[in-house]
Amino acid sequence: MGLRNFRIFRGDTAAGDMVDYQTEVDKGMVVLDVIHRIQAEKANDMAVRWNCKAGKGGSCSVEINGKPKLACMTRMNEYGDDETISIRPIRSFPVMRDLVADVSWNYEQNKRIAPFKPDTSKKDSSGDYRMMQEDVDRIQEFRKCIECYLCQNVCHVLRDHEQKDSFVGPRFMIRLAGLDMHPLDTEDRIPAVKDEYGSGMCNITRCCTDVCPEHIQITDNGIIPMKERVVDRYYDPLKWLARKLTGKSK
Repeated sequence: MGLRNFRIFRGDTAAGDMVDYQTEVDKGMVVLDVIHRIQAEKANDMAVRWNCKAGKGGSCSVEINGKPKLACMTRMNEYGDDETISIRPIRSFPVMRDLVADVSWNYEQNKRIAPFKPDTSKKDSSGDYRMMQEDVDRIQEFRKCIECYLCQNVCHVLRDHEQKDSFVGPRFMIRLAGLDMHPLDTEDRIPAVKDEYGSGMCNITRCCTDVCPEHIQITDNGIIPMKERVVDRYYDPLKWLARKLTGKSK
């Protein structure tokens, strides 16, 4: 494919700039291949995070020409021969160095979520759980998440408004959805979804769904159903009246 132009962020949280590079691009290369070639030939100290080079590790998330993508799944033939390709770290989280962002905040959110708590009374005589296949299928989609955090990166609540203290972001809304929709789970997380995890902060722009490399329907199948459960619990007047009359909290 010939000699191509690139601009890559070099620096850390304190300071940094876009640096120009030129390198040969061969047929079939992806952006991660190019980064590795520049690293090997022109910038040995360039920091980049990657794992499997197969679109399943989620480590090589960057912004390519302003669009959040996996570097290992973005082919060079998507761009014109005369186009300068800019590569930056994802912007919703602090830069550690060069193309590596500090995503540790996400792991802290995961620790806050109450784990799976199965109803042991639903075991059959052999000691196994029985579930309807449609219930299994409903939550299986959420398990495809590779934790690339591209959805977290484009979420305007986290990125533009910096509301990390109020909203856990789309990745953890689908984790909550997967737990709450599990037919065997007994933990009540709806109060926390409303008050601690900030479901009301999302205004359903669907930008998280658009960038998901696993094509998970984050908004329609995860976030909206969780918001509906919060509304049913706290804002439905008929259910509110029923709770008052029966004395039950749910």
